[in-house]
Amino acid sequence: MDANDVRRKWEGRSGEFSPEYYAYYGPNEASESIRRLFERFLDPTAVILELGCGPGRHLSHLHEHGFENLAGVDINADSFEVMADTYPDLAADGTFYADAIENIVTEFDDEQFDASYSIETLQHIHPDDEWVFEELARCTSDVLITVENEGDEHQSTDGRSVNDTQYDFPLYYRNWRDIFTQYGFVQVESERGEHDTLRVFRRDE
Repeated sequence: MDANDVRRKWEGRSGEFSPEYYAYYGPNEASESIRRLFERFLDPTAVILELGCGPGRHLSHLHEHGFENLAGVDINADSFEVMADTYPDLAADGTFYADAIENIVTEFDDEQFDASYSIETLQHIHPDDEWVFEELARCTSDVLITVENEGDEHQSTDGRSVNDTQYDFPLYYRNWRDIFTQYGFVQVESERGEHDTLRVFRRDE
């Protein structure tokens, strides 16, 4: 698949891994982990961006726990219709972008967001679009969190390792520590789970 193929897969996705699918399951352990980390590192007024926010199940968890300035970007416009039905308060209070990350990220100002995070989203960015990672670092002033599938210990994490057989979309395995420490961040925490690795980065001052 080329980069456009990957984007098209997600732009009109229905069924498994669609906005309706994620809204049905609601917040999960990753939502709780993100909330606890942001409560440690940030003020409730911090401006937070979720990359690949879907219908807002993770953002809704933050919203319910007092975070006031939430934003999200998702390529599937249906996400925001589902959000309006499932999490109407979040939909009314947040700022949302119905577009591909690759299309919108260059429009963000330097350090526009106090924090940004992704949960199983950046793993779908095609290698041709890896330039977006530096842009994400540029627009994040303090905390950056990734919760992504990096493959197992025997697989390459150099950005060229891809799982394109298990699903009808590819997973690109990367070591996010190696990526974001290039762009002014320091990894302060890391935890490997059953499928994903959670990494917490802070701006290196």
